[in-house]
Amino acid sequence: AHPDASLSSLFAKENLAHMSEEQLNRYDRLINEPSNDWDIYYWATEAKPTPAEFDTDVMAMLREFAKNRNREQRLRQPDLEYLFEPPR
Repeated sequence: AHPDASLSSLFAKENLAHMSEEQLNRYDRLINEPSNDWDIYYWATEAKPTPAEFDTDVMAMLREFAKNRNREQRLRQPDLEYLFEPPR
């Protein structure tokens, strides 16, 4: 599986319906043009700077989405750990 597949597919599910045709074209280019599957993930999580040609409003939306996903996962984490604590 592509490393960014879940991120971009979740993003697509939540955002594609609200995007303009131009944004959809930019999104299509973003997910199809970079040669390295990890690049989009790194750009979205700001681990690497986004090249100017891909640094569009759509990339900004994806970055924001990645931040929110991280926040949700951090908020959910303790509950999961709590479930697996051995009984005292």
